Amino acid sequence: MSSDFLCPNEFIQLGEKLCDAAQDVILKHFRQPLDVEGKSDDSPVTIADRNAESAMRDLINTAYPDHGIVGEEHGSEKLDAEFVWALDPIDGTRSFISGHAIFGTLVALLRNNQPVMGILAMPVLGERWVGATGHKTLFKDFRGITEAKTRDCAKLSDVTIATTSPHLFKEDEFPKFDKVRKNAKMPLFGGDCYNYGLVSSGLIDLTVEAGMGVYDFLAQVPILTGAGGIMTDWEGNALGMHSDGKVIAAGDTRVHQEVCDLINQ
Repeated sequence: MSSDFLCPNEFIQLGEKLCDAAQDVILKHFRQPLDVEGKSDDSPVTIADRNAESAMRDLINTAYPDHGIVGEEHGSEKLDAEFVWALDPIDGTRSFISGHAIFGTLVALLRNNQPVMGILAMPVLGERWVGATGHKTLFKDFRGITEAKTRDCAKLSDVTIATTSPHLFKEDEFPKFDKVRKNAKMPLFGGDCYNYGLVSSGLIDLTVEAGMGVYDFLAQVPILTGAGGIMTDWEGNALGMHSDGKVIAAGDTRVHQEVCDLINQ
């Protein structure tokens, strides 16, 4: 992520409008009868996912017709543009269709394939994290707006670690994750994108996941970075459009390095 690029406020404001537009669609369908379809990867999708992403795309194409878009539900366009938006209207569709409130909307903006702005919004909870290069990460909830900050945690043995599900790791990935889990203090399962917000706010320490699309993780990179944390792939490389979907998100760089070393032993 470019350290000398200051993300313009107009991009951040549009990102928030995208989350608002998605929320308007999603809440109309929440805990209502829905037809659930299976995608090619066996993950579920509903009209709420598709219509929410369509509303977001319309806003982008109206405001910045030269920008690219990659979305979970409606594919990609203009990926060679300087600025590309990555959209996941409902991260945690299984939770959404089951009536659980822990699902989110993810919006990322990339510049030359590197994330420079990210928003993690929780439509039902009314919580939102906003991060961008050159800005401190902000957390918004019923109390108002505060600065999100990760907490110090010097070693893995003191860590609270979260992952969506151990079943999402491939056969060769799970043993590496499990080494980390066994060395951590307390594991949590479930949460999808919400876990990254909790790391950013200093409530948990670490998230390790795999098998994700770019729209699943790129928004969280500026959020974590602007809150004092770090997020990379399993080898410690910066995340971008061409990353493989295996991520480590840590509130403390010391824990991040310990996890990288353990995974790559």
